[in-house]
Amino acid sequence: MKHIPITLIFSRLLVAIWLILASILHIQMSGWLVITLFSYALVSDIFDGIIARRLNVSTPLLRRLDSSIDQVFWISAAVAMFIKCPEFWQEHSHKIILLLCFEAFTYVVSFWKFRKEVATHAIASKIWTLTLFATMVEIMASCHSNVLFEICFYGGVLTRIEIIAILLFLREWTNDVPSFYHAIQLRQGKTIRRNKIFNG
Repeated sequence: MKHIPITLIFSRLLVAIWLILASILHIQMSGWLVITLFSYALVSDIFDGIIARRLNVSTPLLRRLDSSIDQVFWISAAVAMFIKCPEFWQEHSHKIILLLCFEAFTYVVSFWKFRKEVATHAIASKIWTLTLFATMVEIMASCHSNVLFEICFYGGVLTRIEIIAILLFLREWTNDVPSFYHAIQLRQGKTIRRNKIFNG
């Protein structure tokens, strides 16, 4: 049972590899297959942490691994999108690149300050992941997205700014910081309350 969380984490790598290979080999993916693959990735991302906390195997190392695999998955999804839908990428390249730069900068700040990767798992970022999920499904299925993409872009920028602010305010590296407000509390030496499901 204790191996379930790490199995779920690494299973997202298989989904990421499939997305890239399917795009490179021009394998036709139906809308339902795209939805299924992304849904599995999203659900496994939610439940690996919940199960780890229930089994008392949620460690900082596991949370760091979870964050790293998440990045690999979403970057792989972006690469697959670039290969499958080059026209969409070209049309929105400036916003996509800017969002990727914000994401990269969170890691730059984290490694610069703590010599560790990001693992804040902020609640706003978790909510934004749902928007990212819906946007990527729409793009991969139809190579088109307007309203969802705009919401995803601006939500992504705002949540990346919050992560950067959290990292700058923390005195020491800490995983599972629900929000910037909680980072301020930690800086003041207070004990913060974490959601047992999402930030336990």
